Amino acid sequence: MTRLDYLAFDADHHYYEAEDAFTRYIDPAYKHRAMQWAEVNGKKRLLVGGKVNRFIPNPTFDPVAKPGCLDDYFRGRNPDNKSIREIFGDLEPLPTEYRDRTARLAQLDAQGIEACMMFPTLGVGMEESLKDDIPAMLAAFKAFNRWLEEDWGFAHQNRLFSAPYFVLSDLDWALQELDWVLSKGAKVIVMRAAPVIEVNGTRSPADSRFDPFWEEVSRAGISVAYHSGDSGYLPYLSQWGSDEEFRAFDFNPKNLCMSATPIQDLCAALVCDGLFDRFPTLRVATIESGSSWVPGLIQKMKKAYGQMPMLFNTDPVKSFREHVWVSPYYEDDITELKSLIGADRILFGSDFPHAEGLAQPLAFVEDLEGFSAGDIRLIMRDNGYAFVAPSA
Repeated sequence: MTRLDYLAFDADHHYYEAEDAFTRYIDPAYKHRAMQWAEVNGKKRLLVGGKVNRFIPNPTFDPVAKPGCLDDYFRGRNPDNKSIREIFGDLEPLPTEYRDRTARLAQLDAQGIEACMMFPTLGVGMEESLKDDIPAMLAAFKAFNRWLEEDWGFAHQNRLFSAPYFVLSDLDWALQELDWVLSKGAKVIVMRAAPVIEVNGTRSPADSRFDPFWEEVSRAGISVAYHSGDSGYLPYLSQWGSDEEFRAFDFNPKNLCMSATPIQDLCAALVCDGLFDRFPTLRVATIESGSSWVPGLIQKMKKAYGQMPMLFNTDPVKSFREHVWVSPYYEDDITELKSLIGADRILFGSDFPHAEGLAQPLAFVEDLEGFSAGDIRLIMRDNGYAFVAPSA
């Protein structure tokens, strides 16, 4: 097992939600419009908005895939021509540490990790599932955040930085929820890389309409993570095939090769809509979205700035580098990423305990060959603390 001379900070750890994560504290008025459990054809299924939800094939998570079982697959290695189901291999009973914070802390100790940011597994797919019922969506995530605070805490022992989920579909709701999570010690919040859903359409999250929220985020010094999930891009992708093709977990090569990149569009909107000009202390991170999109975005921003400098208050590339931390996939070109944004803006994230993550989180350092010891420490520890707890 890889070891460092210091304890690491993992920017991308996950829990597997308890079955009552969305229902324990749901407003009774919305319990039939948000999340419910039902038996369908002899199997326990999650209903969201009255429909069977397929974002996670097995939302009970028991049994569950072994951590890192897709490592070779995501490095582009499948010499035996196995199907994705064969690569997953045998599932295992749900380990205690995936749902219990005391057990997870003991696991972090064994892994050589001092602290981590904790993100949803199921939760990052639920906003899109409730986009047609905004009141139910707000009720669901209010309930979810109260479950999360109770079961995991928002900054448990200053080691488990669990991120409450936010939507901006109702500004008053977002401000009230922000006030509540701050009162409970939250250090980071999580959102999806997508336009804000409104009753009559969508809007950029950097639209000035949402400035009261961003002003409070900036004032409080809380960090904002944009984690991969269902960003609502399926309608675009499915123009090139059926919905079922693109819902399937990487069964179709098109799913791996299409160009739709929600996180790139999100970052372009935040920068080009001037959010960081208006709120210069904001800190944003992209989590579990890789980094292969960064070179293209930087090139586009350079060109746009050259073409229309009068429309920017700040060089957009400079703004991106100052305000956005990036957690690359372990299989990405991290050396190239360093050349574009600097070692001080790269976050180590293992995606543990997901199948597509690393079975041993600190193995990430093996993909930092050629980096100096100082840069490795930045990536494996210091940048995480600088992002989520700058005073630590």
